[in-house]
Amino acid sequence: MSYPAGRVSGVHTLSGPDTSPLRGWLPSYLMLAVIWGTSFLFIKVGVRELHPLWLTFARVAAGAAVLLVVLAATRDRLPRDARLWGHLAVVAALGVTVPFTLFGYGEQRVSSVLAGIWNAATPLVALPLAVLVFRTESLTRRRVAGIATGFAGVLVVLGVWRDIGGSQLTGQLMCFGAAMCYAVAIPYQKKFIAGRAGSGVSIAAGQLLMALAQLAVLAPLLAGAPPAPAELSPQVVLCVLALGTLGTGLAFVLNMRVIRVAGASTSTSVTYLMPVVATVVGVSILGEHLLWNQPVGAVVVLAGVAISQGVLSRRRRDPGPERAPDPGQPRLTNVT
Repeated sequence: MSYPAGRVSGVHTLSGPDTSPLRGWLPSYLMLAVIWGTSFLFIKVGVRELHPLWLTFARVAAGAAVLLVVLAATRDRLPRDARLWGHLAVVAALGVTVPFTLFGYGEQRVSSVLAGIWNAATPLVALPLAVLVFRTESLTRRRVAGIATGFAGVLVVLGVWRDIGGSQLTGQLMCFGAAMCYAVAIPYQKKFIAGRAGSGVSIAAGQLLMALAQLAVLAPLLAGAPPAPAELSPQVVLCVLALGTLGTGLAFVLNMRVIRVAGASTSTSVTYLMPVVATVVGVSILGEHLLWNQPVGAVVVLAGVAISQGVLSRRRRDPGPERAPDPGQPRLTNVT
């Protein structure tokens, strides 16, 4: 999930110490950046043969299976609160079903590199919503400056001075729409789910199960019957399995480890590596091409995110020890 550490441009939870030895968290951290950064490549390959809705269904099913195995291995259990399941249904729609599908539709029209860049814009939308709609955060001059900088980067990525239109514009807007869905889901999670009884794995598994139920209804209605697995190429099958088991399952467990060992702020910084990984794999493996404004705009977007999250000012200060999180508390989680 894209912004799993619990802090997205001001949306935050407790974090652990950020001064832990590198060897304790760096391997998991780098694996997270690679897994989530390459997810856009897997989506690009998957939609060649699968309808975006069926691609989403398959990856969610695989991810849910991984988390259910983790629950069984740790003797954990799914949430028992009926009201919590209602909130999980909302988060499943806004944080999984709709954005996963929109990225699939978007990558039928634009490169995986662009999709990765648009995903990085999520915090810029999450903060205003957290302030104005959910009232879980306050607005400061620093955050306003970060939002303004980030949206300037969005305009650069979009290339508003060009005569853009057609499927290219539609694809970019779909990817941005997916980022907006994440931005709504994040403060909603903080307001209605964070702090409730249940482990992070339990909450995430419940979210994926609700998304799977939604997709089981929507996919046949909107996309028709699914193709038989035997009709799919081995390449697509492997990409779908990677999306589900790695990007939607294993990555969550890795992220929980980074949070516990290094702290939430360290885990959140994987946001800055994901577009880099997406760009490298998109260009080197898929042979995608970049216009100059796309990487430049991405840097401006990430600078805006860094400013709004106070990354630069935090580094200038002595971090000092932070209170470690309760391992049993759920984290705000979005899978890409």
